[in-house]
Amino acid sequence: MVCAQAITQSEGMPKCCMFSLSPKIMPNSILKALLWIYLRPVEEPTTVFIQISHLKSLSEGNNHSRIRAQKIDVNARTNSWQHIDMKQLLQLWLKQPESNFGIEIKAFDANGNDLAVTSAESGEEGLQPFLEVKISDTGKRSRRDTGLDCDEHSTESRCCRYPLTVDFEEFGWDWIIAPKRYKANYCSGECVQKYPHSHIVNKANPRGSAGPCCTPTKMSPINMLYFNDREQIIYGKIPSMVVDLCGCS
Repeated sequence: MVCAQAITQSEGMPKCCMFSLSPKIMPNSILKALLWIYLRPVEEPTTVFIQISHLKSLSEGNNHSRIRAQKIDVNARTNSWQHIDMKQLLQLWLKQPESNFGIEIKAFDANGNDLAVTSAESGEEGLQPFLEVKISDTGKRSRRDTGLDCDEHSTESRCCRYPLTVDFEEFGWDWIIAPKRYKANYCSGECVQKYPHSHIVNKANPRGSAGPCCTPTKMSPINMLYFNDREQIIYGKIPSMVVDLCGCS
């Protein structure tokens, strides 16, 4: 998963939004692309019309075409994040980079007020639109260090890496936007004592040493998109979330 935050545009252009896209994103590798928009609270329940317009030219600020329109019901005094599918437009941008002049975001309530937060005004820092993109892993993986991989059908008793998928929704962690689940893996199995000294120490003083344990020897991070306690969207790299290699230590 990759994430791009909205960039403020130049004077004379709509406030939002341009996105700086990662070179890792290729048109055919996009599995999902969502535009996240934060709506300001309203005094009474209302229907909001979210309009996303594609800007066609930098020299003509009014030259744009509507590409998405969505109607939602909003409760009174409730802040909310909404998302809109942007996969087709993102693929167009990547295939035709010259067509990427950004988008204009509007979210009108029944009284004509625009509720969309599109810039970092005072008190609204961290609430700008985000583009969440999930891509397929089509690149070649680097060769793994030595280590055993097993599954639930394996009869291997030695220290081994087993697959494990963590589902955040099962935990009730709705503050995590993406990924909703990921492959964490875990280590399990027996470790043979490598040195005679370890065996002798255990014989002489069983409580002094538990011997080698099957444990992660290599781990990697994951990228995560989540809400903090101020309802701001945070995108960051969380370290040591995936077990890549198991060994005895």
